[in-house]
Amino acid sequence: MIQDKKIGFIGSGNMAEAIMRGIIEKGVVSAVNIIASDILDDRRKLLSDSFNITTTSDNAELVSQVNIIFLAVKPQIVETVLNDTKSSMDVSQLIVSIAAGITLTQIEGSLPPKSKVIRVMPNTPALIGEGVAAISPGSHATKEDVALVRDIFDAVGKTVITEEKYMDAVTGLSGSGPAYVFLMIEALMDGGVKAGLNRETARTLAVQTFLGSAKMLFETGEHPAKLKDMVTSPGGTTIEGLHALEDGNIRAVIMNAVEVATERSRELGKKF
Repeated sequence: MIQDKKIGFIGSGNMAEAIMRGIIEKGVVSAVNIIASDILDDRRKLLSDSFNITTTSDNAELVSQVNIIFLAVKPQIVETVLNDTKSSMDVSQLIVSIAAGITLTQIEGSLPPKSKVIRVMPNTPALIGEGVAAISPGSHATKEDVALVRDIFDAVGKTVITEEKYMDAVTGLSGSGPAYVFLMIEALMDGGVKAGLNRETARTLAVQTFLGSAKMLFETGEHPAKLKDMVTSPGGTTIEGLHALEDGNIRAVIMNAVEVATERSRELGKKF
């Protein structure tokens, strides 16, 4: 049972904090079973004060005390972290990587033979319990391991299981996707201001429009094109706005954003 596991986070940035907060608040794991490492004294103190967890600056010390190890560091330093800690690891431990672009093969090849590794791509709405995470198990991870990881990420949103070959695309879509959405919301706000609304009113309208539209799409299960057509009356205001978006190649721009972010994820893996 996951309640009996000790979980260590190597790296304690926003995503690691979101996961800690979710599993503690949902009662998935007790705070006494969580250890986090970070090089910054202030960061360690903040996490200790906020969640009453144990913190350390020594990654090897953390690894020696836990059952599940989260690699929650930037992709560029995963290799260094593994080289510094692998002598303290054993094959009974489960390694969970949330580093973009770094493959299961790369991580497994840097660890003792038959090490259990699971790769996950979460996103920042996990900070408010509304994230989505794609999970891909390595060659030695068991169904029980996958279930444990799913329990963790279900505490901060929704989860899907996917083959690893799709993880770069997941990164380009949902991993980077919140930034695209924030940009679109900002643009809607600016459009409202240009049309004469004050900024606070424009913000409320834009944010709730995105939130309500997403919830409507989710709860109805309808194709987005059908819901779009429901709003679009002949000769009305919406079709004029849609025409302007299509004239600016809005679909191609968003698709291109996912594509280039996906390619960047692949590039990060090649630098391992």
